[in-house]
Amino acid sequence: MNFPAFEPAHLRALRAAATQAPLRPRVPLWAGESVIGSVEPDFLRQITLEPLFDGRKQLSKEERNGQTGWHLQGEITQGLNRVAAALHAVGLAGAWRDEQLAVCDPHGRRLGTVERAAVRPLGIVTQAVHLVGQAPDGRFWVQQRAFDKPNDPGLWDTLMGGMISSADTLDSALARETWEEAGLHLTELADLHYGGRLHICRPARDGNGAGYVSEYIDWYCCTVPEGIVPVNQDGEVECFALMDGQELLRQMQQDQFTLEAALIQAALLDVRSGTSSAT
Repeated sequence: MNFPAFEPAHLRALRAAATQAPLRPRVPLWAGESVIGSVEPDFLRQITLEPLFDGRKQLSKEERNGQTGWHLQGEITQGLNRVAAALHAVGLAGAWRDEQLAVCDPHGRRLGTVERAAVRPLGIVTQAVHLVGQAPDGRFWVQQRAFDKPNDPGLWDTLMGGMISSADTLDSALARETWEEAGLHLTELADLHYGGRLHICRPARDGNGAGYVSEYIDWYCCTVPEGIVPVNQDGEVECFALMDGQELLRQMQQDQFTLEAALIQAALLDVRSGTSSAT
């Protein structure tokens, strides 16, 4: 099957949208000696936290090596979730999910966890996983996101896409999200293989526009065998559809896909068409 290639100008626009500087300056958020996120300089002055049992402030502004930032005192998970609750109380958190995400140092070492609603306002790096599914005839299975989703409602997406919770590994998140979003078990799928990794960094609306996304996305490909149809299990998908390469490209060029899905599909289409994405 011949696969269409992205126009270089549109691909450059997608990449530019996926790699944007913050709208305003940001300063580090430290826990111990490690940077765990970033915030706008006075963002955390909008919340009030009770002191720690020893009288220290949970959050304090300080200078390190000539750089001013915020220092989270005490145990990281407890402290971050107190911050998350305080942000939620004053309307500065994202949609509350009762879901913990891992918080790591710049080397990827896990230090604690935090409620998902706080990761964008606090500029905490997150992890996600996507699955591209094709039918045996080469068409692509795609999902339309539910219209009540807090992010990108109604846009087209890959067969499956979700964040990796603190309770998951990459493999377990792939399996869990594939079942929850598409009602499919990995053992039902053919030719499941790793596709690649993206890094998205751009401003976010969370925190009244003070949020920032920094997310690594690992994506996979598979074939959904004939006679197997995705069925959503968690209420977060409006519908599924099969699109051939031309229709997929047309919808992406009309910005009907999420940015993440468009970049993943563009990378796959470039490989399948033999086109270099470096154009």
